Amino acid sequence: MPTAAGTYSSDAIDAFIAAIRFDAQGLVPAIAQQHDSGEVLMMAWMDRDAVAETLRTGRLCYWSRSRQAPWRKGDTSGHTQALVDLRVDCDGDTLLALVDQAGVACHTGRHNCFFRAIRGGALLAIAPIVVDMDKMGKD
Repeated sequence: MPTAAGTYSSDAIDAFIAAIRFDAQGLVPAIAQQHDSGEVLMMAWMDRDAVAETLRTGRLCYWSRSRQAPWRKGDTSGHTQALVDLRVDCDGDTLLALVDQAGVACHTGRHNCFFRAIRGGALLAIAPIVVDMDKMGKD
């Protein structure tokens, strides 16, 4: 059972990080899932520091490959992800973050990033934009 955010010991954080198989760039994919509904929200990358910060603070931190910098979800938009539980898969090469999403998860203004699918033989957006991110700031 997870503990309250920010209460993981440094030994527990170190043991968790040791179980992760980071790729050659020092990254691991992390899937964010809404903890109560099971909705898959997004996939992003984490490095060791992002994993440690997430476990230490209880707020999701990722690694932005485009900016080559930590990406604290919600810094610009206010649409944060509070950590409920962080899990590592059987191979150690993928993380699952159970989160409590505040606002939308996708920088397009949709609730999740998986809003495109084939319908009637064409790739279509199947979820509406719920927030105008140009007025809020994207993250």
